[in-house]
Amino acid sequence: MTIANQPELSIDRRLQYDSIQVSGKTIFLNPFLYWRRFDTNTDRWLREPGQIGEDQIVINRGRFYPELDWDFLDEEERNIKDAAVEMFLKSLDLVSTFHPDLSAGQLLEVERKMAVTKKRAFERWVEKSFRRRLKLENQEKQRFARERFLREWKEWFILETTQKALLPFVAICFLAVFGGWSLGFSSNSCTPYFSSTNNTVIK
Repeated sequence: MTIANQPELSIDRRLQYDSIQVSGKTIFLNPFLYWRRFDTNTDRWLREPGQIGEDQIVINRGRFYPELDWDFLDEEERNIKDAAVEMFLKSLDLVSTFHPDLSAGQLLEVERKMAVTKKRAFERWVEKSFRRRLKLENQEKQRFARERFLREWKEWFILETTQKALLPFVAICFLAVFGGWSLGFSSNSCTPYFSSTNNTVIK
């Protein structure tokens, strides 16, 4: 096997997990492979969890995770797998939209292959999505805290009582700095200059 053929085999192997052949047609199991064919709103709908109602997700839990007992999952695991169920539903919706001629049996075949090959991939995707969302939320909280801090200081500074209290303080600081500088200058000016040059010549 040549080195040139190795990337081709890797791509072929990946496409086997991302697609299925149904009646001579290639059906993508990876919903992001349809991105050239949908608009910005559809892209946002696909990428952002929480676009499908919770009741619909709960109903379809057993459809994609028949082996799980959801009562024994912790909150984080349940949120990830619920979001993965949402990805399954969205992906099947895209398949039905872009391949409206598929029969119910063919869609069931696509669903089964998707449940086997894309489960872990969807879970990894929603984990990354949750981390991105958490990071953006933290950045937004930090920005809001900074803006509130600056706004409170600005509101405090423009108060009339604050300005009256600060004026004597600023004047005292100015006088202290000016006085210290004056004392330092006068002290340096009174210091005599002694030459250390020895002009004695030994003959």
